[in-house]
Amino acid sequence: MAEPGVPQTLVPDILSNVPAISLPDIGIVPATIAKAGPDAGRRFLEFLTAHIRNKNTRLAYARALQQFFAWCAERRLALEDIEPIHVASYIERHPGAKPTVKQHLAAIRMCFDWLITGGVLLVNPAHAVRGPAHVVTRGKTPVLSADEARTLLDSIDTKTIVGLRDRALIALMCFTFARVGATVGMRVEDYFQQGKRWWVRLHEKGGKRHEVPVHHTLEAYLDAYCDAGQLWIDPKGALFRSANRKRQLTARALDRNEALQMVKRRARAAGLPDTTCCHTFRATGITAYLNNGGTIEKAQTIAAHSSPRTTKLYDRRGDEITLDEIERIGI
Repeated sequence: MAEPGVPQTLVPDILSNVPAISLPDIGIVPATIAKAGPDAGRRFLEFLTAHIRNKNTRLAYARALQQFFAWCAERRLALEDIEPIHVASYIERHPGAKPTVKQHLAAIRMCFDWLITGGVLLVNPAHAVRGPAHVVTRGKTPVLSADEARTLLDSIDTKTIVGLRDRALIALMCFTFARVGATVGMRVEDYFQQGKRWWVRLHEKGGKRHEVPVHHTLEAYLDAYCDAGQLWIDPKGALFRSANRKRQLTARALDRNEALQMVKRRARAAGLPDTTCCHTFRATGITAYLNNGGTIEKAQTIAAHSSPRTTKLYDRRGDEITLDEIERIGI
């Protein structure tokens, strides 16, 4: 909470002519920052708007910084009085999980770096603070077997346009390893023919423009959906669209939360685990690909991962091997 008497008009003043940036994503300037003067406040906002380009990262970092500087305000710490021991104390008592704590420390460290380069501070009190040890060798994303994925796709009633849409959307995430954000962000023109093959164009996080050839099964599903919805006449329109109460497509793109609720609903109807989510199909597709002789390097390329270590987190082939070995314990 901001302290009484601290001006909170800095955000609207700076962003009044920047409609693309949402104020709720940033929040007010923390009291600890505002008390350090207008240069500190402006630099704080520049960090979240100019330096952090991804909207989800901006929101996460803004929340982390609001919490940290609220903690500092409760202890009446001025910005220039914050020392490594204070940051370490905050991190030590942070109630979040280890990945959350590491993310919050990264946000604090990067913010102080930004304040230093802007001439607001001389040293970064978070630079020497170490976060909790956290090594991940296996992802937590729930994964389906190839048979379960096929059961889900076959269970969808495709006599309606909504059924055709849902089948095409789930199949696209399975066969291209696409994230749900990139999937629901597609336009009709992002499904295109090149030579004799059809391709999809995905706009993944980090500004990556990624093109993947379409599996013949996915091609059949996308064609059936686009034909039934007459989507070809509007190439600039959203590929995956919301539906009205009459179960007819609208011009509005399906958002990621609607896609998640659809996946949950379809999974329950198919008798699949409640943990099934949109990201499940990324892990499912990668595992199925590797089980059929694919390589980590190629899977990395299809998934548009920057590192093969990230791709390996989605490789669940070892789960079945481990279970088989455990069953050998003859007690």
